[in-house]
Amino acid sequence: MNKHNFPKLHNATWPGIIGKGTGSEPAVSLDTMLKMTATAEVDGVKFDGVDLGLLDPHVNIDSTDDDIKKLADKVAGYDLKIGSLVAPIWGNPAMGSRQERTQFVEMVRKSCHFGKTLRDLGIRPYGVIRIDSSTSPESWDEDPVANTKMIAQTFGEACDVAADYGEKLAAEGEICWGGMHSWKTMLNTLKAVDRPNIGFQADMSHTLLYLLGYNKPEDRILSQDFDWHDREAFNKGLETMTEALRPWTIDFHVAQNDGTVFGSGSHDKTGRHCLANDPEGKLDIAHDAAYWLRDENGALTKAFRHICWDGCMFSNEVMTRQQTWNDILAALVKVRQEHGWNEPS
Repeated sequence: MNKHNFPKLHNATWPGIIGKGTGSEPAVSLDTMLKMTATAEVDGVKFDGVDLGLLDPHVNIDSTDDDIKKLADKVAGYDLKIGSLVAPIWGNPAMGSRQERTQFVEMVRKSCHFGKTLRDLGIRPYGVIRIDSSTSPESWDEDPVANTKMIAQTFGEACDVAADYGEKLAAEGEICWGGMHSWKTMLNTLKAVDRPNIGFQADMSHTLLYLLGYNKPEDRILSQDFDWHDREAFNKGLETMTEALRPWTIDFHVAQNDGTVFGSGSHDKTGRHCLANDPEGKLDIAHDAAYWLRDENGALTKAFRHICWDGCMFSNEVMTRQQTWNDILAALVKVRQEHGWNEPS
């Protein structure tokens, strides 16, 4: 069970916020998310850490350095590390007004300061700052060429700021973000940014919908009448997508999806995150993770030192059930068993 010690296994805390409020269920507190994560255990294996959304009500992006140390101490008290951070850029579209784009970059700067402070405190040994375009596919589609150029310019400015803090930015591949809503638009945006410290965040649930062409049917890889029992065609589709995006991938979310979209609260419809053992799940999680974690020759890329489970928009009843997190941890452990490696502690 413990044959590998890398990549480290993390749980995301922002599912306690994303999809909550605005007519949905209330947020699940950070303390609850940390407790459920720390309590999970599978045959003696526990989570190594958490990835944090720098989002209210969990975290105040304007925290003082003393506040950040208190947060670090809180997480360390659960014997957990901190990995990737989500920058709170929403409401400031990367293809918006000059003021909105300036605020986007400022939110990245604050997130990078937060991340560097956590690194200096010794609790964040790896991880990136996650961003997205904070704009809709419909808005992007009004002028794809000009809007891609503007998003790339904003991302480039954010990369320059991040470099001052020694941080890398990972653009989230999710169908609800304009200029990032298909595998081809995502690839074009990354190439247009032209900075060494930007990469791709692959989420197994979201990228599944890249194959189906949601929000950009002309970029679909699987046929419109695709038969989910045709595993050979599915594997070939994954190969096509991951060969294009894997070289850019610097952050990775293990997840399950049933082939449908879902949204709740203030969050737009995107890939449905299902439980790891959902009978309707279309992914063979450990097998399909290989397309992201191994190159075309089957060699481990070791492009990131931790992997994270993202379970956004689970109901609060599911999220406060300990078995949920034990099952999720079991899925992550299996991924590491098949695609992990060893390093000295």
